Amino acid sequence: MRSLSLRLYGAITFLAQPLVRRKLKRRAVAEPGYAHAVDERFGHYDDAPVDGAWCWVHAVSLGEARAAGILIAELRRQHPGIPILLTHGTATGREEGAKLLEPGDLQVWQPWDTPGAVARFLDRFSPRIGVLMETEVWPEMVAACSERGIPLVLANARLNEKSLASAERLAWLARPAYSALAAVWAQTEADAHRLVSLGAKVAGVYGNLKFDATPDARQLATAAMFKPQLPRPLVVLASSRDGEEQLLLDVLKRFGATAPVPPPQAGIDSIARQVAAVQWMVVPRHPQRFDEVAALIEANGFSVARRSTAGAPTQSEIWLGDSLGEMALYYGLAEVALLGGSFEPLGGQNLIEAAACGCPVILGPSTFNFAEAADLSVAAGAALRVQGMEQAVRTALQLVADPVRREAMVQSAQAFSSSNRGAAERTAAAVLAIAERAAPPAPDAAPAPEERAEPTLD
Repeated sequence: MRSLSLRLYGAITFLAQPLVRRKLKRRAVAEPGYAHAVDERFGHYDDAPVDGAWCWVHAVSLGEARAAGILIAELRRQHPGIPILLTHGTATGREEGAKLLEPGDLQVWQPWDTPGAVARFLDRFSPRIGVLMETEVWPEMVAACSERGIPLVLANARLNEKSLASAERLAWLARPAYSALAAVWAQTEADAHRLVSLGAKVAGVYGNLKFDATPDARQLATAAMFKPQLPRPLVVLASSRDGEEQLLLDVLKRFGATAPVPPPQAGIDSIARQVAAVQWMVVPRHPQRFDEVAALIEANGFSVARRSTAGAPTQSEIWLGDSLGEMALYYGLAEVALLGGSFEPLGGQNLIEAAACGCPVILGPSTFNFAEAADLSVAAGAALRVQGMEQAVRTALQLVADPVRREAMVQSAQAFSSSNRGAAERTAAAVLAIAERAAPPAPDAAPAPEERAEPTLD
């Protein structure tokens, strides 16, 4: 018997479907991927039924898809031929996930969390096990899997204080959902404590899967070839978020980047000369912002060259990294990286890839999404923490001018990266152990009674 709270939640998500469809149409204007196979999001599929025994992996967006790729590769190493069902919530996640598919795999959208859509998804694919990546816990999906005896686990799990507070405000939904998960493997001890406080069965603290990623060797080789040819040392604002590009541009202008560079006086370099001696690069986190950021750079009086059109480096004042999947190239070219998401109160982006590429990182004050990794990287000498963008630019200029200190940070970054590997092997072994214990879902398993014959809403 389902609880009243879950039935109420199901009614709310059912009634919200027209709003979801309108939101998808709006997002598809900037990102056409959102217009693809929209009915999949509501549990409607065109193809014939498929065989069961899938390992289902849900990776909502780009970062989770990249972490899922690491886990899937290890699952295949430990269990060759395992069929994978991939689901996503964002267009960038689905685009990245498509790169992971092998013959026999499938990819669809995550079903919207209504009883009917979830029931049709589970009827159709009958996964042996479901693996949710990092943070994605949906009450209806968790309840439906529990009712059908399908183990649903949370891998590479993280939960910051802000998310915990939000979950506690909705404890009537969150606690039953977290407690019904078959197992949770946390990134850090702090994540584990927060997850346990919501009732989750934390079965281990395995670290972050992203430490097991291997940077693209071809991109690093390309960077090694181009770097000696760069006219100026490169500093990159990596995975920048809305508002951070303007912070950087404001600092550069305040330091005289758009004014004529004064001649050296008595052997003393002005800050303007130091800024002009560096090639600045911006790589936005979200591809739908590429055009917006290019226009912003020009509106602030800087010339801009785009990776998508210029290809090789040019003499422009700001380079724009408007490509997906080339962060290893950008980190390989850079002397130092300013970590996006950390200069606005957004929690920071992933610094692990930069460390694996041997790129020193400067962190802003907001790193709650990767709190332990950020603290450990600073302690290891792989990163430096500053209080704002102006201090970040000054610190970057100091590192550019100090090759001995910078090389020490490069070595520390590589050591930090290699010393934290192993999460993929542990997580994959745990997933397969649970999957082997799980009985195949019964072919006549009854779906949830609510909304079984729901219409498609527009």
